[in-house]
Amino acid sequence: MYIERTNDEIIIRLPKSVNAEGLQRLVDYLTYLELTSKSKAKQADIDQLADKINKDWWTKNKNRFVQ
Repeated sequence: MYIERTNDEIIIRLPKSVNAEGLQRLVDYLTYLELTSKSKAKQADIDQLADKINKDWWTKNKNRFVQ
């Protein structure tokens, strides 16, 4: 593995033998960090939104699971 830091970016070089699925999970996590790095949302606000989304989803879909 090779890591290079420039003025504008960090470059990571990996051998092609690296597991693609694991690498994709890492890239997804790094993307998440990049997208949320400037967020001013508090964890409590995020949790509240997630609860509302889950409740709304369950209301719309519970008939598919409970009979």
